Amino acid sequence: MLWRLIKAVLVLTVFAALALIAYAYVGPIFFAEDFAPPVEQVTQPVTLEVE
Repeated sequence: MLWRLIKAVLVLTVFAALALIAYAYVGPIFFAEDFAPPVEQVTQPVTLEVE
């Protein structure tokens, strides 16, 4: 009985890993807006100390 439970958990773990890998490869094709980085220009003054 316990072996069946362990086996089921392992099989579900493998399926979850495969689903994650598939989402990583196929996701940008179907869900491009979710994978796009936020685009924002940042301007910040820099003070250089020269001796």
